Amino acid sequence: MINVVLSIHLMLAIGLIGVVLLQKSEGGGLGIGGGGGGGGGMGGFLTGRGTANLLTRTTAILAACFMVTSIVLSILAGQGREQRSIIEDIPASSAPVEPAPSLPSVPVQ
Repeated sequence: MINVVLSIHLMLAIGLIGVVLLQKSEGGGLGIGGGGGGGGGMGGFLTGRGTANLLTRTTAILAACFMVTSIVLSILAGQGREQRSIIEDIPASSAPVEPAPSLPSVPVQ
């Protein structure tokens, strides 16, 4: 079961990376974003605005599915384990603990 969810998770991650890389840059911080080229986008398949809306929705859906598979993987990873406390692992000592002897202080010149 975990292998199936993990493979779906990896496919979603690759798809999410691809969809994000397809989107047009909005900012011109590096001077590579913005303008130029005509408005057809994707060879005339959709208008520029329609393509942006499709990619935005696809990104949102893939991100939501990625989060769901992340949660499912974390639940599956925790199944079958007994809950423990690290406090229970501390050995009980029979002798009282004594502080370390202090060293005489040396004046600094």
